[in-house]
Amino acid sequence: MSAASQSTNPSLGLYLSQRVLLLTQDGRVLLGVLQGFDNVGSVILSDTKERVFTASDEEEGTQGGVEEVDLGLYVMRGDAICLIGEVDTAKDASIDWQTVDVEGIPEVRHS
Repeated sequence: MSAASQSTNPSLGLYLSQRVLLLTQDGRVLLGVLQGFDNVGSVILSDTKERVFTASDEEEGTQGGVEEVDLGLYVMRGDAICLIGEVDTAKDASIDWQTVDVEGIPEVRHS
């Protein structure tokens, strides 16, 4: 990305070549190294992984947890991104994601 695009969004420039967590509009959680961005907030991530959180289901007898899916190089449009933040790699590495149990998010109900 050009220096001009970095000057229009200087806060993302601080995260270049850093490991970031990205939360999408549809609730996906992506982690990767920020390689570039443009003036509308679209980003390029390398070494990207998606964390998929699954709740336990007692009725079906399934164990919940967190699965990481390798995505590699990933480009995400700016209008699909809710949040981008730097990852504390030491804290992230200290968590055993295989043992994390999550609760399900209730479905949205429109009245």
